[in-house]
Amino acid sequence: MTRQTVGTPYAAIIGDIKDSRKIADRKEVQEQFHSILKIINEKYAEDIASNFIITLGDSFQGLLKNKQVILSIIFEIELAMAPVELRFGIGLGSISTPIQRDNSMEMDGTAYHRARQMIETIEGNENKYTTSETNMMICSGEGYQRTDQLLNTILSLATALKSKWSARQKEVMYAYFTHGENQYKTAEELGIGQSSVNKALNTAKYYTYKTALIDTSHFLIQNIEEDE
Repeated sequence: MTRQTVGTPYAAIIGDIKDSRKIADRKEVQEQFHSILKIINEKYAEDIASNFIITLGDSFQGLLKNKQVILSIIFEIELAMAPVELRFGIGLGSISTPIQRDNSMEMDGTAYHRARQMIETIEGNENKYTTSETNMMICSGEGYQRTDQLLNTILSLATALKSKWSARQKEVMYAYFTHGENQYKTAEELGIGQSSVNKALNTAKYYTYKTALIDTSHFLIQNIEEDE
């Protein structure tokens, strides 16, 4: 265990599987989820403060020390778990307990509180007809309400864009993303032509979506500082 540095901002991600009780092969989905989180923990080891773990059946959480990879991790988890739908609450803030790399269940702090608040907000909004649709929200704390409003509007638009993706497009994007965005390697893995990969990416507006994620991530790094 390590003690956090005072004033160090962390990014907590708390998520869950939407309508998990309606999933027929629930055990298989949970096993897949375990495998994906293991891959995330290994791939982003240097960016993670506390590993992503499954907490309560279909819920999970992780803690990042590098805010720049927040949306990349979420994007990768979403594509890997498709067609299963997920919610993501993102909270920026401090951690008031010792950092435990492998057991975040015993940790606490404003980052986790804000992430949980976002999950609750997403769930509450799903029952409101006049609320914009989104499956991920961020809370940066006091003094950043206008910033969060802007970021969450972008995330809502991103949700609207990806809601149009077909299962095949998601498959192509995941292969492309995990192969270093190389269209030829993606085509080889999927047994299709490079032109088919390119068409799927462009039809899905992959590069538009990716630019939105990159710009949002850069904004988090450059404009939000922990003020506690």
